[in-house]
Amino acid sequence: MVKAVAPTAPPTFEAALQELEAVVQAMEAGNTPLEESLSAYERGVALLRHCQETLTAAEKKLQILENGGLRDFDVIGEDSSDS
Repeated sequence: MVKAVAPTAPPTFEAALQELEAVVQAMEAGNTPLEESLSAYERGVALLRHCQETLTAAEKKLQILENGGLRDFDVIGEDSSDS
């Protein structure tokens, strides 16, 4: 019986990466029938795209933060002297 490809992305980048690693390991073992291998490959591609998109979005956020001028900040209510 062929397993259905899960249509949704994992809730976190780390979960997606972990699932992708499991897919790769299963495929490298070479013990799955062709149809299951194709489904696993399809799932792997979807997971890879999800991870790439997540990393791209994080990179863009970092660029925005850096362009905004990273600087030290004072915590409200904290005295700036070192006593």
